[in-house]
Amino acid sequence: MKKYLWTFALSAIVLAACGKKEEAPAPAPVASAPAAPVNTEEKVLNIYNWPDYVPEGLIAAFEKETGIKVNYDTFETNEALNAKLVAGNTGYDIVVPGTSFSPAQTEAGFFQPLDKSKLKNYANLDPAIMMGLVKADPGNAHLVPWAWGFTTVGINRTKVEKALGKMPMPENAWDLVFKPEYTSKLKSCGIAYLDSPTEIIPPALHYIGKDAYSNEPADHKAAAEMLAKVRKDVRIFSSTMIDDIAGGKACAVVGWSGDINIAAGRAKENGSKDVIEALLPSTGALVFYDTMAITKDAKHPNNAHAFIDFYLRAESGAQVSDELSYPTGNAAALAKMKPEVAANKTIFVDAEFAKKLVAPGKFTNEGRESISNAYNAFKKGK
Repeated sequence: MKKYLWTFALSAIVLAACGKKEEAPAPAPVASAPAAPVNTEEKVLNIYNWPDYVPEGLIAAFEKETGIKVNYDTFETNEALNAKLVAGNTGYDIVVPGTSFSPAQTEAGFFQPLDKSKLKNYANLDPAIMMGLVKADPGNAHLVPWAWGFTTVGINRTKVEKALGKMPMPENAWDLVFKPEYTSKLKSCGIAYLDSPTEIIPPALHYIGKDAYSNEPADHKAAAEMLAKVRKDVRIFSSTMIDDIAGGKACAVVGWSGDINIAAGRAKENGSKDVIEALLPSTGALVFYDTMAITKDAKHPNNAHAFIDFYLRAESGAQVSDELSYPTGNAAALAKMKPEVAANKTIFVDAEFAKKLVAPGKFTNEGRESISNAYNAFKKGK
């Protein structure tokens, strides 16, 4: 799976950075098809997605065009979504799982197959990305890309340099959040971690030279032991990372690339002159892919298909990257993006850094339990 998803990751990155790829040319942008016609279903659609992860006005435009009322709720971790899927009767038609969870969820039958005859804009998707998803979703039967990015270190450079004083920035950015020599200084301006076992233990494993997606309890214990050395310096375990960074509660974070960039923009809007940026660690960062799926118990599957098709328009994909600072899996969207977004190396990284990115892996149920135990022990300081 890792090898396959790495092809997916690298091909997508090169396509985004260069506008083309050699082995599998992206389809030429096609005219966006209209949303699927309104059907006899109740004109309601229930979506469950991550916070701050939909462009402004996109849902309103879909509602206006189709007459379908969208109820949009959010979750803050993959664990929260998974728990709802396991419990059943979710009440949602569309959910957006991450690739560390979606393969097991697909295998468990939590999602219903897509009716691709209802997705007229399906051809806009990058074939390299869809090829990579085959291992997680055989035949691309259930999942459609929402967006992707990477877990990395984000900093308020202005505050970090002040806190470090004469100490130079490390060659490897992960040192800022995992090495006591640095965390002891940065605790004065605030260190924040994502509040999720599967978002913190994998980067910690990568930092100590282990497989980031190991399912071995001994590896998780080793990662927790490393993290324990900096526990006293971590101020926040956050599910609202954007506001924490933009509002000055944290100067160094383990976060998602797009959220860090959103925080930078939000801080500027609020009049801050501080420089906030997502870093590209010398040892790499961890790629993630978020995908749309229609739940097995969806009450409005036709409306769900209509929304997915609307989202797959080239214009929608461009809006995602332009406004949210996350790369899109929509190849037809590339020509419609703002040039400054396409040129941003913390959104569409260059080929050299792409080689260092860690492809997603698959956690077993036992592995996730072990990771949760290790994380909770670290968080509680035990």
